[in-house]
Amino acid sequence: MNKQQINGFMPAVILALLALVMLLGGLYVRAVTTQQDDLQYASSAPQQVYHWKMVTTWPKNFPGLGMAPERIAEWVDKMSDGRLKITVYGAGEMVPALQVFDTVSAGTAQLGHGAAYYWKGKIPAAPLFTAVPFGMTAQEMNAWLYHGGGIELYRELYAPYNLIPMAAGNTGVQMAGWFNREINSLEDIKGLKMRIPGLAGEVFNRVGGTAVNIPGGEIFTSLQTGVIDATEWVGPYNDLAFGLYKTAKYYYYPGWHEPGPTLELIVNKQAFASLPKDLQEILEVAARAVNQDSLDEYTALNNAALEELVQQHGVILKELPEDVLAELKRVSLALYDEMSASDPTFAKIYDSFKAFAEGTKSYHQISERAYLNAR
Repeated sequence: MNKQQINGFMPAVILALLALVMLLGGLYVRAVTTQQDDLQYASSAPQQVYHWKMVTTWPKNFPGLGMAPERIAEWVDKMSDGRLKITVYGAGEMVPALQVFDTVSAGTAQLGHGAAYYWKGKIPAAPLFTAVPFGMTAQEMNAWLYHGGGIELYRELYAPYNLIPMAAGNTGVQMAGWFNREINSLEDIKGLKMRIPGLAGEVFNRVGGTAVNIPGGEIFTSLQTGVIDATEWVGPYNDLAFGLYKTAKYYYYPGWHEPGPTLELIVNKQAFASLPKDLQEILEVAARAVNQDSLDEYTALNNAALEELVQQHGVILKELPEDVLAELKRVSLALYDEMSASDPTFAKIYDSFKAFAEGTKSYHQISERAYLNAR
């Protein structure tokens, strides 16, 4: 091709290139517009809203314990932008307090909030995930659950019942309880009827008392009418709200029976599987958040409530005698060995619990205990 031919050909090439650029540009604009339209449609398209029920073992809106499930519902609603709405039912509103486990297992309600030791008659190892007398504190329990394999054992235990458990609250070390007579020796426990659930109830039976398992909403009347002679509940913050100072005047510590009681959120397995992944994660995060929030709440409010009980209501605050605590501990440890020998599932969980507790106890001797002594 000579120079003249090349010069004549160039305008055609330029025009072709311009046409190609314009074509590609049009295709790009169309693709971007389509993508924006798709995003706009997706954002404006109605999303499924899940309406769930949560049954609880606590009186509706009761301070502390009863507010934990309310906060879970509130936080899930906010984090999900209204896609998962939970209606909370207090004990007795939908089902009695001690039917929460079966109700969620059957799928009649998707969620339940309570404490694992209430299901001791159904699952002997369940109390290990609430409170072990002379066991771990709240801080230690959380460490075992989240970083020591505890939550995996917890979910393995509940799997046959169609349930997924999550830690969802803690009160910290509780008080030993309310008594209508002084406890100066083990003899004073003999024949005493006390509301005290879980493993501690079995220990109390073995030292001569009679353990009674009744839900919180029945405690005041039972103590007032003499159905029971003593009760443990939680601690000053909740006990003041319940008005327990009106029914017994002796208030004992320490809470040997519940040093770090973990509350639980139980989720029906099929209901959980029906949720999108992000809503599943939101529910898990809300449970973990309220687990810490509850502990913070009790830590903040217990002391002021105790001062009011003693200074304004004349409550007599007393420490359990050393020999009583020593015997309760001896019987507790013997009980765990006995249950481990007869129940492989209990043994598997307790071995994990015990090993982790030994490690944290050793470290806390030179951290928590040493600091508190120095302070």
